[in-house]
Amino acid sequence: MSEQPTEIKLHQQSRILEISFSDNACFQLPYEFLRVYSPSADVSGHGPGQEVLQVGKRQVGVTGAIPAGSYAMQINFDDGHETGLYAWEYLYNLGKNQALLWQDYLDRLESAGASRDPIR
Repeated sequence: MSEQPTEIKLHQQSRILEISFSDNACFQLPYEFLRVYSPSADVSGHGPGQEVLQVGKRQVGVTGAIPAGSYAMQINFDDGHETGLYAWEYLYNLGKNQALLWQDYLDRLESAGASRDPIR
C-alpha cells in the first residue's frame, strides 16, 4: 500500500480518531472500534480462531497516539491497553471495511451474550 496518512486528529469529546490519507480517503474511527480491533496479540491472538472478544469498551478513551517509525502508530487507551502497532495499511483497511467489521463485532457480542457497556 502506498497511501500514507496526511493528517491524524484525536477528537476526545466524540471519541473519534480522524485519519486522512494521501489518496484523499478520510475515515472517522471510533475509539471503541479501534480498541476492539486492536492488532495486539492480546486481542487478535496468535493466529486465526484465537481472537479474544473485547467487551465493555463503549466508553474507552485514548490517552495518546505515538508514531512508530514511518509505518504505524501505537494507540494508548485509558483502560491500560497499550500494545499493538496500528500500521497505516491496517488503519486504512479498518476505515474501508468499518461497517462490515462493526456489524461482525456486534454479532459476536450478541452470540456471546456480552455487552459493549462496562461492567459496574
